[in-house]
Amino acid sequence: MILDEVDPRTRALLERYRFDAAGFESLRARVAAGELSPDSNVVRGTVEPPRDDDLTPLPSPESDEWRLARDTGLEAIAAGRVAQVVLAGGMATRFGGVVKGTVDALDGRSFLSWKLGETAGFGEALGVEVPVALMTSFQTDDATRAHVASLPVPDPLWFTQSVSLRLTEAGDLFLESGRPSSYAPGHGDLVDAIRTSGVLEALRVRGVEHVAVSNVDNLGARLDPVVVGAHALAGRPLTVEVARKAGDMGGAPARVDGRLGLLEGPQFPPAFDQGSIRVFNTNSATICLEALDRPFDLPWLYVLKHVDGRPAVQLERLYHQIAWELSTTFLEVQRSGPRGRFFPVKEPDDLDRVRPELRAMLRASVLE
Repeated sequence: MILDEVDPRTRALLERYRFDAAGFESLRARVAAGELSPDSNVVRGTVEPPRDDDLTPLPSPESDEWRLARDTGLEAIAAGRVAQVVLAGGMATRFGGVVKGTVDALDGRSFLSWKLGETAGFGEALGVEVPVALMTSFQTDDATRAHVASLPVPDPLWFTQSVSLRLTEAGDLFLESGRPSSYAPGHGDLVDAIRTSGVLEALRVRGVEHVAVSNVDNLGARLDPVVVGAHALAGRPLTVEVARKAGDMGGAPARVDGRLGLLEGPQFPPAFDQGSIRVFNTNSATICLEALDRPFDLPWLYVLKHVDGRPAVQLERLYHQIAWELSTTFLEVQRSGPRGRFFPVKEPDDLDRVRPELRAMLRASVLE
């Protein structure tokens, strides 16, 4: 058993953060056998772009459809039926080891200060406390909790994603400074962790029926009544936000043998022209709470990283792959501008580039 092979410090980390020892041994054997590899990422079958009617445009401002969606969303939020889930996990590597949510994003305020403060202010305007839950990782949990405790926002609910160990391409443990190298295996942990941690039940007890999920570094993915209303009116358990590409690669809706879902970049066949799909997945979604109260069979993606100049294998899962198991609305949203919903900041240099747009967007109230 792997827990008997590792040093005490690594074992303590694994035991604290939901390490699945049996599952890891199974995955390690699949890597060693070549069953999990870059080739295994690629889906089998006929891949086609989504049809035009597979995408649902967010209603234009001030149209009758926009007013109906806005009123529907406002009513749901004001009644306490909507919560916000913020993905604040990962490995905290792209900002020099500093946990991104605590970084000064704009005007002396951190990503978390803006993200949670906007939600708290929106709730106050409606006379309700909007429930918020944060998913952290072993690398971000302590710093995120300490930072949020310093902010003038209501206490959120907390849960963590799991931890795993990197492998060599042969399926052996990858060692760093003589010890197993740990990592957070993707935000696909959301769908198990929110349920097994008790957070899903805590939200249900509070009357929550829908959760709006977004990355901590995307301040554009605010709790917007029009988006919430569009989700509710569509009547499907999952709404995934997509936006027009502007040189973006990565995940996108596609049809595989006629079935509609989401594929990540490595899942597309090499011969498929990803440019033929005009939108991409922004990693923001609204999900019916009850739809999350079940296990999901999410695929494991084989990701090759370079750690200390050596190839290291990470196996990762992504939560939006539940689109293959749930009836899904692919909601096309505006990516930029005052009502833009996609302002990701992956690297420090991105902040300087997007700050003017962020400032304009944050000045525009979602209540207007």
